[in-house]
This record gives sequence, structure tokens and C-alpha cells, in this order.
Amino acid sequence: MKSLLIKNGHIIDPSQDLDVQGNLLVEGGKITGLCDDDVIADEVIDATGLIVSPGFIDLHVSLCEPGFEEDETIETGTAAALAGGVTSLGCLPNTAPVVDDRSSAEFILLQAERASNCHVFPLGAVTKNNEGKELAEIGQLVAGQAVGFTDADKPIESAEIMRCALEYTRMFGRPILNRPQVAELTEKGQMHEGFHSTVLGLKGIPAAAEEIMVNRDIALAELTRGRIHLMCISTQNSVAQIRRAKASGIQVSADVTPHHLTLTDQMLETYDPNYKVLPPLRSQEHIDALIEGLKDGTIEVICSDHTPHAAEKKTDEILGADFGIIGLETLLPVCLQTLITPGHLTWPELISKLTIGPARILGLAKGTLAPGADADITLINPEVRYVLQRENLKSSSHNSPFLGKELQGRAEVVVVSGEIRYRADH
Repeated sequence: MKSLLIKNGHIIDPSQDLDVQGNLLVEGGKITGLCDDDVIADEVIDATGLIVSPGFIDLHVSLCEPGFEEDETIETGTAAALAGGVTSLGCLPNTAPVVDDRSSAEFILLQAERASNCHVFPLGAVTKNNEGKELAEIGQLVAGQAVGFTDADKPIESAEIMRCALEYTRMFGRPILNRPQVAELTEKGQMHEGFHSTVLGLKGIPAAAEEIMVNRDIALAELTRGRIHLMCISTQNSVAQIRRAKASGIQVSADVTPHHLTLTDQMLETYDPNYKVLPPLRSQEHIDALIEGLKDGTIEVICSDHTPHAAEKKTDEILGADFGIIGLETLLPVCLQTLITPGHLTWPELISKLTIGPARILGLAKGTLAPGADADITLINPEVRYVLQRENLKSSSHNSPFLGKELQGRAEVVVVSGEIRYRADH
């Protein structure tokens, strides 16, 4: 394998509290470490003006294969991941068949190896067929290299099932990832319940639908001493509950998406189905609380919640449109615009939530530029500006509210296992 020298970059690695200008050497697919200018390597990247970061890790992504290849495939989804600077991702089990046994998990790994883009780590289903009635084969899924367990976009409604799942996965050192929402309060809902839902005449989803489930999951994590990760939190009281739980030593963590940090429920005034997501876009006071949660460490992870849908599933009127947007390729620029430019987070703080934060939750030996670590590296151009165009997307689907918008910042070069797998088009 060729050696690689990344020269003159601004190297930021929160796992080592590293923030320096310098050179980084890669040999044999592993990080060798910082080095002098006179080191000779087979390949050299001039990183002048670029930030050199550990490769991003996206905690939960819908790759849709097998079963929904009209939306995305493992090949196209991982190509989109590379374009977004993501070198590792957790693959949700919302497939057909559901990833609820060892062979299904191994299929994901095989397809990812064939695609040869980024690392893919299967997330196994908590319950058989994601139906919430009976636990899946947890032990067999661990043997199939599942790094965590989730029923994807279906919340685990039964408290007894969740309790058993937390107790069982604790034995394997794996987390449960749950999307906290009470089904009875979200049924037929289209957007956040508030002023704008009333004006638009659309059924609202109250903040309480999330907060009730957050409170239940925290209580069960305390009872079982299991690890619960709350996906895509979106409300002020959710942040407050998680903050208190963490202060009490309960094993709870949470993530937030970039679109929940920058878009509000007012956007639905356009009736554009690309603003229809779950949990719904909330009002500004909730956004402010989420940002505070990121700043004080209550929220450890930012993830895209990449949810691709073929055009026919998003071009319907809003009542019939599916929930969700693509997010891998806009993860970095939206974070830069929403968190770096206004001064809410520093670059090391943001990079931590995209690298070592998710690595810790999934127990991955990733998210670091420490000597000996896998050479997964993202080179960030923080200044470049461009308009997001449909034809430039690597994802099979185009359901993004950011199409046609000017963005700033992108992944310029992405290295996976010491190999350059992506260069931005100029």
C-alpha cells in the first residue's frame, strides 16, 4: 500500500486535543503521525488552506438496500457519504427483509465491501421485523458484527420490550438507539404542533410526543443500567431531561440533525414536502435549546439522518408525502453555516461531534488521527461557496430542502484506510 503525506494542513483532532498547522504521514493504511516537511512519501496532498480532520462518522443512515433500491443502494449511499466527508456510518435496519438475523447483517457488510467506498457498520433490529413484539436474535446479530440495535424510524413502544432489550444488549456492550416518539400523539401528524400548524390547517405533532418517550427511556436505562441513545431529538424539554439524566450518571446519549438546527416549522408555509421530516421541524425556542445542548455537551453527536426517497414519494401533496430528507452531502456545510459562522461552536467542538462522539457511542476504534489508528481522514475546505445542484448529488434521491441554495464548506479530499477514495469536483 502506498504511503501518503498530507502537507501544510490545519490538523484538528479532538480525541487528542490536537489543533496545529503541520504535516500528517500515513503508511500501510494507518496513521503514522505528525512529521517534518522533508519526509518522502509515494503520494502527497497539499492541504494548504484545508482542515485535516478524522473522517466523519454518521451514526444512523438509511441505505435502503435490500428492498428499497428505488430510493438508494449501498453503493450510491456510501458514495454520497464520501462526498459529505463521511468515512464510517451505521446502516439502519429499515430494509426488506429487516436486518434481524446474522445473514442479513452479513449481506450489508458484503455489499459495502463490493462498493468499496466508506466503512459500513450494520445496526441490527431490536425486534423481529421491526414490529416491536418480540426481540430479534441479538446474539446472532452481534456475531454478524452489528454495532448497535434499533428499530430505525419505528419507536419501541412497549416499555417491557425496551426493558428486556436494554438488559440483553448490556451483556454485549451494545447500545439501543431509539427514536423517541409516542405513536398515539404522532398519528396522522404532518408538522410541529403550534402557531403555524394552526394557520396552515395541518395536524400537528406536539413536543410532548417526544418528551414522554425520552422520559420513559431514561427511566428504563436507569433501571437496567443499559445504554440508551436517543435519535434526532428536537425539543427544549428533551434536552433538559437528557442533561439531568447525564448529571445523575445514567447511560444516556443523544444526537441532533443539522436541519433541526437551522430550519423551523414556518418553512412548511410553502407546503414543500422536502420540509416534512420526523421529528418535525420545530419553532425557534427549540432550536435555541438544541444549540445550547451542543455547546454544553448534553448532545454529543450530530448526524445527517439521511433518509432518501424516490421522486414519486416526495412529489405528492404534503399529506401523502413520506417523511425525511437526504443529508449526507449537506452535513458539513449546514453545520458550518449554523454553528461555526455564528460562533456557537469552534471547529474542534464541531469535529468532535462528527468523529470521536459517534465513535464512542458505537464502540468503534475510529474518529481519531492518533498514531496506529486507521487512516480515515477528511480534508475540509471551509471557504468554498457553491450552489447545491441536483445533478451534482451522488445520492440516488434528491429530496433536500437545500437544493438551489448557496452553501459554504465541503469535503475536498476523503481518505479511507489510507486510500484516496474521493476528490471534490472542481
